[in-house]
Amino acid sequence: MKDPKSTMAMGDRKKIIIDTDPGIDDAMAIFVALKSPEVDVIGLTTIYGNVYTTLATRNALHLLEVAGRTDIPVAEGTHKTILNGTKLRVADFVHGEDGLGNQNFPPPEGKPIEKSAPEFLVEQAKLHPGEITVVALGPLTNIALAVQLDPEFSKNVGQIVLLGGSFAVNGNVNPASEANIFGDPEAADIVFTCGADIIAVGINVTHQVVMTADDRDKLASSNGKLGQYLCKILDLYYSYHLDAYEIKGVYLHDPTTIIAAFLPSLFTYTEGVVRVQTDSITRGLTLLYNNQKRFEEETEWSDKPSVKVAVTVDAPAVLKLIMDRLMES
Repeated sequence: MKDPKSTMAMGDRKKIIIDTDPGIDDAMAIFVALKSPEVDVIGLTTIYGNVYTTLATRNALHLLEVAGRTDIPVAEGTHKTILNGTKLRVADFVHGEDGLGNQNFPPPEGKPIEKSAPEFLVEQAKLHPGEITVVALGPLTNIALAVQLDPEFSKNVGQIVLLGGSFAVNGNVNPASEANIFGDPEAADIVFTCGADIIAVGINVTHQVVMTADDRDKLASSNGKLGQYLCKILDLYYSYHLDAYEIKGVYLHDPTTIIAAFLPSLFTYTEGVVRVQTDSITRGLTLLYNNQKRFEEETEWSDKPSVKVAVTVDAPAVLKLIMDRLMES
């Protein structure tokens, strides 16, 4: 696959805001975005998930400093679920207590802006109607709060590309649920049914994009500064995947979702209404109604807007793109 041109006019670049819970694969996704000429990262918003929100903010600021992009604002997100729940599931056993492979980097010098993440999302969507792509890499609470804060947000935002759901494969928190949706199922259901232009990239797709141990060695031997940084933090992530999945590689969930935001042609999609189960042992389950049957009865899916759900991915092309961007960094 030819790498897209790196001489794009600023006006051609897609404006993106990354809602993130860094996280090792979030770090990779942020770096890929910053090194992709197709996109202009105009802000990071933070959310709990891989770590608590305060640490997510610290890590987002740190990653921007590592990348030399402290011009990009960071807006801190909510510390609670949409129903004000404070018992949060945090995946520090995957990403380390510091979220970045237990490297204990010094604190960043930067600070988040005064606006909250939902306020920043609403403001930017209003300033640039139809032009902003929000790439949501964690639980969807900030996005749902933006929907509640401004009834026009769903129309103003250009697109929401989200990592979430498992769509007919087992989840990664339990057999029913994927981690981001499980983190706040009520928020996820609000987002899926808000009427925005949505692409959902689930783990049914991201589990096909694997960075092997050989790929990591290739990254380590490159001159890319950001690639070198990632190699430092990846050890724990590889260990987790070996224990949990018995594979000598890591799933590239977040970087794959970033690629879907600006090269959607590397994926195929189905369309339908997605609803999220909010109770019982299947809490967090995402269920797509594929529109193939017209039901006589009213259902919880009736008269709800459709979204796109990724069903296949050109995994070699996505992996090559991620590797190329990081090795050139």
